[in-house]
Amino acid sequence: MWSVAPGTQALSSAAVGGGLAEPSWLLNIGVPADYDRVDLDEHAGEIAQRLSLEGDGVALFTSAHLDRWQRGTDGGVVVDCTAGISKPTFAASADDGWSPWSPGTINTVAFVPASLTTAAAVNAVITITEAKSQALADLEVPGTGTASDAVVVLWPSGEPAEPFCGPRSEWGSPLARATFDAVRSTCIASHEGLTR
Repeated sequence: MWSVAPGTQALSSAAVGGGLAEPSWLLNIGVPADYDRVDLDEHAGEIAQRLSLEGDGVALFTSAHLDRWQRGTDGGVVVDCTAGISKPTFAASADDGWSPWSPGTINTVAFVPASLTTAAAVNAVITITEAKSQALADLEVPGTGTASDAVVVLWPSGEPAEPFCGPRSEWGSPLARATFDAVRSTCIASHEGLTR
């Protein structure tokens, strides 16, 4: 669970609270491998109520080991990650086609300590995704992710806002390195045999 400071903006692919938002809290919810609930908003709401969380939030779901999460930091950027890679897949694999949601999931939560334009926030999500795929390639994992990976990027609101967050930009470069470190170390911590 993360408490989010007032005025913090978020962009995410989360099933609950995803899109562009100003959340009060963020949850990474552990679920069993056979999880089959489809009322994710209700499930997240139940947990938020139990934790006495108020306001709107963002909720991610995973069957990965939450206690094996890892953090990457670089130049003020902070990236937290949980990784379940028992069912990796390549994004453009022709033979897989459509597949149902599976709770294996690499969840990545990043905080950039600079205000971002909406376009730069989208760029940050792309940078995170590229760095995640680079970490998986470095570990020789046969895929670019899983079918249910989620990303959240958070940043403080304010002016002036940074217009770029690609991997060679002022904030995108440390974001890429912190993401690579977090994803790589989480995969190693969560899955035996990954030691590169």
